[in-house]
Amino acid sequence: MQPFILASQSPRRQMLLTWADVSFEVIISDSDETYPASMDLNEVPIYIAKNKAQAVHEKIVLNHPQHINKNIVAADTIVALDGHVLGKPANKEEAIASLSALSGKTHRVITGVVLRYQGKEYSFSETTFVTFNKLTMQQIEYYVENYSPFDKAGGYAIQEWIGVVGIQSIQGDFYNVMGLPVSKLLQKIKQLEEA
Repeated sequence: MQPFILASQSPRRQMLLTWADVSFEVIISDSDETYPASMDLNEVPIYIAKNKAQAVHEKIVLNHPQHINKNIVAADTIVALDGHVLGKPANKEEAIASLSALSGKTHRVITGVVLRYQGKEYSFSETTFVTFNKLTMQQIEYYVENYSPFDKAGGYAIQEWIGVVGIQSIQGDFYNVMGLPVSKLLQKIKQLEEA
């Protein structure tokens, strides 16, 4: 597999690709992560990932011409509950509110992936259903205080303490909840390389 550019500063996405023995370099996008209010939730992460891929492509053209022929992978993950997106909490209070809302309920984790491969753009999304146990306020406050989940969609990371003690069930790709459906991405790249 050819090395590619990962348009993400997420340490979790970088870790997942490293686990998969994939060769990549990171170029961080400075794209806007807002989206039209009327947009269907399933389209939101792909829309944001496309903006990330475009921003990194433009950065490569301007500042990194040695990477001009490399393929780009961008991704964005959202947590959706009852038809609403739970974004990254800005502070302790928002993190507690997010986890309180997720407590005892099933939510969707949707990751949109955009692959710019040999000048063409391909996109797909993956959805995983996650059900939390009923969490106590003591558990929620302990997690927020000790793990500071302020850079994570929905205010939690499944691979941390809260996932071990708080998750009742998962339906779908576990690694999608961490931020990247690696298996599906690698299958797509393989299909394109063999085409």
